[in-house]
Amino acid sequence: MSKAQFLAENLKPNEIYAGLILGKDGELDYHLALLPSKPNKNMAWSDAMDWAKSVDGDLPTRNEQSLLFANCKEHFDSAWYWSNTQTAHYTDYAWMQYFDDGFQDILHKSYEYRARAVRRIYLEE
Repeated sequence: MSKAQFLAENLKPNEIYAGLILGKDGELDYHLALLPSKPNKNMAWSDAMDWAKSVDGDLPTRNEQSLLFANCKEHFDSAWYWSNTQTAHYTDYAWMQYFDDGFQDILHKSYEYRARAVRRIYLEE
């Protein structure tokens, strides 16, 4: 299947193809689509998670944010964006990415920052 055919068959209107995420430890590979919706305000992490679900998506993982920075940076403002990845040791913190330079850091979930939603496209083996 050509890339054009894949995109035509799998992307929904106005979604942006971000690329392929390789599965680790036996997980399936999948394609990532950036959803067109953007909230009109900054929000705390839990509100960002709820917003992403409301548009039938999810916040991207840290790895997905790196792919979005590499392939879709022009669709983001130079600002901090929430990921869906909480920190392992500090449950009140989650990972974020700055879409000016790609830097990732942890910040308190109560702080208000931007969000974008993604959709994962899994293909049958």
